[in-house]
Amino acid sequence: MLGGKLEDCSLDPVTGFFRNGCCDTSPEDIGSHTVCCVTTAEFLEYSRSVGNDLSTPYPQYGFAGLKPGDRWCLCAPRWQEALEAGRAPKVVLRATHEGALAYCSLEDLKKYAVDP
Repeated sequence: MLGGKLEDCSLDPVTGFFRNGCCDTSPEDIGSHTVCCVTTAEFLEYSRSVGNDLSTPYPQYGFAGLKPGDRWCLCAPRWQEALEAGRAPKVVLRATHEGALAYCSLEDLKKYAVDP
């Protein structure tokens, strides 16, 4: 996002389209899992309310469920939707892929950044 090497978003829980801890992407990633966010209770409730339950564990898929404070590679369109609903989580710019700019403005992402 900021022109340097893309940093890891999270290895605990492990995140990313490729489940490698990084918000990198490819043409197969139709959801654009490119925004490294820091989850909040408000965002997790919002996400559940619009049909994307990220907090309920699904052990059959190796997913323990997210809790507030977890970092997660979120789909850029979902982050934009949460922004428009007033529920956007904070963003780790150094771990956010530039592909997010196809859906979100850099100005908005910077407003929610936890890193300079």
